[in-house]
Amino acid sequence: MAPTTTVFTDGACSGNPGPGGWAWAVPEGPFASGFAEHTTNQRMELTAALEAVRTLEGPLEVVSDSTYVVNCFKQGWYKGWLARGWLNSQKKPVANRDLWEPLIELVLGRDDVTFRWVKGHSGDPMNDLVDGLAVEAILQKGSRTGAHASEALIATLPKDDAGRIVPGAQPSPVSVEEARDGLGFGVAVTGPRPPGLGGYGDNPIADRVRARLTEIFAAKLVVHPDLVVLTGLMLGTEQLAAEAAAAAGVPYVAVLPYPEPESVWPRASQDRFRSLLAAARAEVLVQVKPPTGKQQAGAAMVRRDAWLGAHAREAVAVWDGSDPNLGRLVKAWEAVLDDVWVLNPGDD
Repeated sequence: MAPTTTVFTDGACSGNPGPGGWAWAVPEGPFASGFAEHTTNQRMELTAALEAVRTLEGPLEVVSDSTYVVNCFKQGWYKGWLARGWLNSQKKPVANRDLWEPLIELVLGRDDVTFRWVKGHSGDPMNDLVDGLAVEAILQKGSRTGAHASEALIATLPKDDAGRIVPGAQPSPVSVEEARDGLGFGVAVTGPRPPGLGGYGDNPIADRVRARLTEIFAAKLVVHPDLVVLTGLMLGTEQLAAEAAAAAGVPYVAVLPYPEPESVWPRASQDRFRSLLAAARAEVLVQVKPPTGKQQAGAAMVRRDAWLGAHAREAVAVWDGSDPNLGRLVKAWEAVLDDVWVLNPGDD
């Protein structure tokens, strides 16, 4: 059997929509990039993967920082699309079908393509390289190909004052249908953060809450087969919700207030967050730019809670009645959602 080729892919967009670029590259192997006059970040991510699979023969591992691309295959989103005649779980046409359809057809026809997620802008040299190629395509309004992705190629890419490859534009918030297909019957979760629920680490209270959430999600799954848990993945209840969803066999979507909220946390907490994020069906960014202070961070959290209230069908609030801020959120969600379950962490 032929050895597996690893190819890194990426897309970038200046504005969303706006001018875009895509790129793929094999370590110490061929590379290609291209330009689109008016497109979106998601379309460029898809185009990069499609062009790589079209071009490269033999067993292939596609490495992308796009959960939109990777999770479609790792979590089998395409199976529901095909079964429903290219409708998503909300019975709406699948966004970007003109790119998804040929990519899925190629992958299923070959049966030798796998997908792996890598965190963007995290120092991976090949991820940085394809990101730089995609940005270059936007700046040059053109494309290029080559036989060898090497240090000489990296030297030609656009750099900032510190000599780093210029990163691609962050994707702007888009509709759930386009950015993260398969929202289904969304259940939002909120509750205390440390030192609530017994502290920062695992403890009897946290274990009890996780177990109760698992029971609730499993019961709801029987009634709503398209159940999806919506969680912000912040420390405390929201991470317990992700773990409970996984235990109950329910997918979860990470709804983040802004990029990399974990960057100021201790290393162990960062690792746990990133592990949970990698296992999410999808990631939604409510605010594209990181906050510059606590006041902006707080405002972004308010917008995230409002997003959850606008997109969920129901919610579960872990609340003992003592936190007035949490109480106000429960009241706000009760006004717009079908149901809000209140789970007292002190109850057995």
